[in-house]
Amino acid sequence: MKRLVVAYVCGVLFALGLGISGMTHPSKVLAFLDFTGDWDPSLALVMGSGVLVNLVFFRMARRRGAPRLAPSFSLPPRTMVDASLVGGAALFGVGWGLGGFCPGPAIVSVVTGATPVVVFVVSMLASMGAYDALEATAAVRRDGASVR
Repeated sequence: MKRLVVAYVCGVLFALGLGISGMTHPSKVLAFLDFTGDWDPSLALVMGSGVLVNLVFFRMARRRGAPRLAPSFSLPPRTMVDASLVGGAALFGVGWGLGGFCPGPAIVSVVTGATPVVVFVVSMLASMGAYDALEATAAVRRDGASVR
């Protein structure tokens, strides 16, 4: 139960930060990506602040033997930059530039019920499901493993 409460509080804090900074507005993101027009650097400040906080606290957390609410840290097993990572990053960037949303702000904004936001989130979730299905199918073909 304690893990759920901490996750909820972190989610609320993240949502508040996005809302206060204006990062839930696609126009803010699109203005950041518009280098030739009315460029708005505020997104760079928000991202830089997030990276800085993460660097400090991630280093502090790694010094501990284990997290407070889990038996071990859950880190990605793969650390190499490969075609899948580059392709996914490119796809993320294109979607971000076209829609003005990335997953966090989109989920925070879905409570508005605005049609573009709902369409974006539904499309995002459908794409995630399609990717999982394709990955499971590829695993079956590759390893002979069962589909989850």
